[in-house]
Amino acid sequence: MSFIKKILPNPLKKSMKKLLGIKKPKKGFEGSKIYWENRYVNYRDSGPGSYGRLADFKAEILNSFVKENNIKTVIEYGCGDGNQLSLSNYLKYIGYDVSNKAIAICENRFSNDSTKQFKIISSENKIYEKAELTLSLDVLFHLIEDEVFNEYMQRLFESSTKYVIIYSSNYEAFIAPHVRCREFTKWISANVSENWALQQKIDNRYPFDEEDPDNTSFADFYIYKRM
Repeated sequence: MSFIKKILPNPLKKSMKKLLGIKKPKKGFEGSKIYWENRYVNYRDSGPGSYGRLADFKAEILNSFVKENNIKTVIEYGCGDGNQLSLSNYLKYIGYDVSNKAIAICENRFSNDSTKQFKIISSENKIYEKAELTLSLDVLFHLIEDEVFNEYMQRLFESSTKYVIIYSSNYEAFIAPHVRCREFTKWISANVSENWALQQKIDNRYPFDEEDPDNTSFADFYIYKRM
């Protein structure tokens, strides 16, 4: 377990020692896409990060950024059940997800809102729609497979004409079968750093606390700007 000291931020060390007994997905874990489809089909939600004070914190940061930068178009990759979106103020929004059930939930929830569209992410479609801002919120650490992660990151940056906002952890660790934290900034440096620069990092207002895991998070905001 010596790698914990090198990789994990201090607030996570004690709690993660309990969780890191799982170093890779268990047998029977069928993949990130199937996991999330089954989760929504079984009437579970997008998780505590999309509810309560964590959702309010994210909405505050995102709504302020959109307003201050006069953002008119937003694409989110991993819209989930739409609860986070319900707190957002976007002029035009497209939400993508790998789960058919999540898309159906969002289409029903926002059926009277013509400013929002919802679509399935298809790996076969390499012609990406464009927006001034693309979002990845509590998604990267759920992309277990390397191929899925690489394709997702490529799509996230190629779809944006101005800004990319990522809300995620940024270190390497398997935490659970459906949670694989990644040091995603390495991918950015290796693949898109010629065109993108980190403009701002915003630390979480509620950093992870093992005594209150549902109301705290190991994710922070990373805001990238196209150069």
